[in-house]
Amino acid sequence: MDLANLVPVPVLLPLLAAGITLALARYPAWQRVVSASTLAINAVLALVLCLAADALGPIVLWVGAWPDGTGIVLVADRLSALMVLVSSVVTALVVIFPSRRDIADGADGAPVSVFHPTFLVLTAGVSNAFLAGDLFNLFVGFETLLFASYVLIMLGATKERVRAGSTYVVVSVVSSTLFLLTISIVYGATGTVSFAQLPERLAALDPGLQLVIQLLLLVVFGIKAAVFPLQAWLPDSYPTAPASVTAVFAGLLTKVGVFAIIRVQTLLFPESPLSDLLLVAAILTMLLGILGALAQGEIKRLLSFTLVSHIGYMLLGVALGTAAGLSGAIFYIVHHILVQTALFIVVGLIERVGGSTSLARLGGLASVPLLAVLYLVPALNLGGIPPFSGFLGKVALIDGALEIGSPLAMIAVVAGVATSLLTLIAVIRVWQRAFWQDQAPDNERVLSVRVLPRIWILAASALVAVTVALTVLAGPLTAYAERAAADIRAGAYQAAVEEAQP
Repeated sequence: MDLANLVPVPVLLPLLAAGITLALARYPAWQRVVSASTLAINAVLALVLCLAADALGPIVLWVGAWPDGTGIVLVADRLSALMVLVSSVVTALVVIFPSRRDIADGADGAPVSVFHPTFLVLTAGVSNAFLAGDLFNLFVGFETLLFASYVLIMLGATKERVRAGSTYVVVSVVSSTLFLLTISIVYGATGTVSFAQLPERLAALDPGLQLVIQLLLLVVFGIKAAVFPLQAWLPDSYPTAPASVTAVFAGLLTKVGVFAIIRVQTLLFPESPLSDLLLVAAILTMLLGILGALAQGEIKRLLSFTLVSHIGYMLLGVALGTAAGLSGAIFYIVHHILVQTALFIVVGLIERVGGSTSLARLGGLASVPLLAVLYLVPALNLGGIPPFSGFLGKVALIDGALEIGSPLAMIAVVAGVATSLLTLIAVIRVWQRAFWQDQAPDNERVLSVRVLPRIWILAASALVAVTVALTVLAGPLTAYAERAAADIRAGAYQAAVEEAQP
């Protein structure tokens, strides 16, 4: 079998399953079976693709290519294959989570017939964005996942969700319009949108035009990644969606934006004049995000602000531009996808047991020991407590900044350490108030593990177990991230695409 034929499967398989689940709209049980089975197979195939890319180098598939290099190209290098694998694992576990909720909550839950096909389309869009070999196909991937996310964020059509979803839609449409405009400028100036061809053609342009194109792309992807000062939309949008939807949004969608920033900075502008600007954005994203988290009294909003804050760590690695910085950013992206998803899933359990996610109303959740453990493990991981992967990722990024040694890099080190400590304070405050303070008198929810469907417990436990496994496998993952960073800096991506071109 030609491994290149495996590259589009993470995109095509969920789309095929989406059509099947849509046809099964009146049979929710079968929808769940098809969704779970498809995403489980997708995760296995993504693992095969990841191992193959690591062993053989970038795997390239040209679709409808013409001799002049025009066509659609999908590329699975070490970085994109790893991102597809992690996203496949997350979606395979999270799709299990809402199945019982839909039945138990009736009209208040997300409609099953809409959820599963839309969720599968979202999965296909995420995979397509990771595998895209040109700016326009990256745009298609973004639009696919965004259209699906518009439906998912408004499931149930409550007033609160429609209000928050409207903000999300407007911001997404503005960023997509700007992205399309930027693609037009790039194509008009260079005659191509291919990641393999653009580096050489961009280098031939006037430096001022190069800078304008780079700034436009960074603004587009900065909005999607929620980088300061383009992050204000996120804390208001994510917390209102159903727990399973919020978990995927928080874990995956912003990381697609970060991934796109890595592609732009490393492939198109390797000698970036904007490194200091990115460092400043990383520092401000870390600090202002975590300060916003400390001011929150509702857990989902608090975690949404920590999500913004920790995007700053990833941007720090990209801004450093060194092999150490890039490998640290790749490691931290994987860590944060898994830990943030696990935390939002556990918050869904907290809401089910405690009847609220407001810290003013919660209390006494320590009477459910399993829930306490499921929250504490990823919370400590997010806070960077040794020996968890969060600590290892932060140390790698700080080492990369110390290696640079510039005044701005030293400020970034201080900001990174401060953000880690403040994150720990924020998540421990949730632990203390939700689990150990007395339950609020007006909260009549009976605390009992019996209210948690078994499938929820299994899905959340599996996610938390994966975050722990990430710590155990930190050595191999770090080595993989270093090889991925070396590939990026050595130009392996461009060479593989050109070699595979018909």
